[in-house]
Amino acid sequence: MPRVAYVNGRYLPHASAGVHIEDRGYQFADGVYEVCEVARGFIVDMRGHLDRLDRSLRELKIGWPMSRSALEVVIGEVVRRNRVKNGLVYLQVTRGVAGRDFLFPAGVSPSLVVTAKKVDPSVGAKRAENGIKVITVPENRWDRVDIKTVGLLPNVLAKEAARAAGAQEAWFVDRDGNVTEGGSSNAWIVTKDGVLVTRPADRGILRGITRTTLFNVAGKLGLKVEERAFTVAEAKAAREAFISSATTVATPVVAIDGEPIANGHPGSIVLSLRNAFFDVAEKRQA
Repeated sequence: MPRVAYVNGRYLPHASAGVHIEDRGYQFADGVYEVCEVARGFIVDMRGHLDRLDRSLRELKIGWPMSRSALEVVIGEVVRRNRVKNGLVYLQVTRGVAGRDFLFPAGVSPSLVVTAKKVDPSVGAKRAENGIKVITVPENRWDRVDIKTVGLLPNVLAKEAARAAGAQEAWFVDRDGNVTEGGSSNAWIVTKDGVLVTRPADRGILRGITRTTLFNVAGKLGLKVEERAFTVAEAKAAREAFISSATTVATPVVAIDGEPIANGHPGSIVLSLRNAFFDVAEKRQA
C-alpha cells in the first residue's frame, strides 16, 4: 500500500504531502523533531521522546500543535496506516507559516508533520554483527545542541564526510580534544575495566532517549556507567566503542579514523546491551 503522512490535520498520500513554502521550518529551520523506533509492532520509548519534544518546544517558545494525548493518537494512527511493524516514526513541529521575518510571528499555529516508514530489522542486526566505522570531525555546531532542532546542516556535512571516508558515522570533537557526540547518535566507550563511559548530557550533546534507556539496561546487566568526557585517544585505546540512537539502538564501533578498536570486532558488552534493550525499553502498542 502507498505510504501515508499526517500534515496539519489531514492524512495524505506521502508522495503528494507538502507544507507551505513559507513554513518557518523551511525558511529558518525554526522547528524541532523526534524519531521513535517501531519494533515488533510497538512504539519504543514514546513517552521519553514526547517529554523531550516538550522541552525542545519550551526552549524555543513554540506551542504544542495539539494536546499530547491527541498527538499520541496521531502517531499511532500513522504507524498503523503505514502498516509499520519494524521501522521508524518521525514527527516535526515548526513555529508555523508566516511571511518571512526573523521575529516570531503573532497569531500563527504550529505546523505538524508525522510520517512512518518500514525498516528491515535484519539490516541493523547485520550492522551490529559487523560493527561500523567512524571518523572524527571538529565540533562546529551551535551551542544549543541539547535542543533537537531541524537545523542539521553541520550534521549532514559530517555524515557525508564519513561516507566519503568509507565510514558510517562521524564523531564531533571539541576544542579540548574530547568527543561530544555523533552526527545522529550518542557516543560511548567501554574501558578496560568494563565501565561504560558517555559524555554528560549537558548543553554539549543531545540527551538521547535511547541513551537514557541504556542506563537502565546497564543497571539490569550489572554494568557501571560513568558520565564524563573522553578523548579520541582514549576511545581508540578502549576495550569497546559504540553509538546509540533510536535508529541504531546500540551498535558497535570497530574503527575510529581507520584505527581498529581492540581486535577490530564488535565487543560482547555492547552486544549484550543491544540484546537486552527491547525488554527494558518502554513499549506502546501501535
